[in-house]
Amino acid sequence: MTRLYGARELGERIARQIPSSVIDTTTADVFIDRERVLDVCRFLRDDPDLWFNYLVAVTAVDYIDYFEVVYRLVSIKHNHTAVLKTRIYEREEPTVPSVVEVWKGADLQEREVYDLMGVRFEGHPNMKRIMLWEGFEGHPLRKDFLLQRP
Repeated sequence: MTRLYGARELGERIARQIPSSVIDTTTADVFIDRERVLDVCRFLRDDPDLWFNYLVAVTAVDYIDYFEVVYRLVSIKHNHTAVLKTRIYEREEPTVPSVVEVWKGADLQEREVYDLMGVRFEGHPNMKRIMLWEGFEGHPLRKDFLLQRP
């Protein structure tokens, strides 16, 4: 069975390697400064003791006051998992660095988050809608999305 890598221990390892990148930890999650997401993800993939080589999912949650982008990671070699989160407090143009260069599997997942939530992933090679058509107004999974326009 895959085990959850302790978030507090992981947060301490990340903070030693990339100072000022860890904002907080819980028992299961490590909260990362959004400007440092790409650096942290590179470290998690490349450190031989961690080797998080597989990105299971990228998703986002709209909490009205902020968006939370969630990354679920797995190390196949070490058989452990981790959850990274970052918060974005801007609603008009929410952005976070793309992790496509770290895990190619982030490509379609980041596009889906952009399409449905409006979170733009800076540095993504093809940041355009994937489910809805170009010109569709708004992002339907946002809590402020109106189903019927006046």
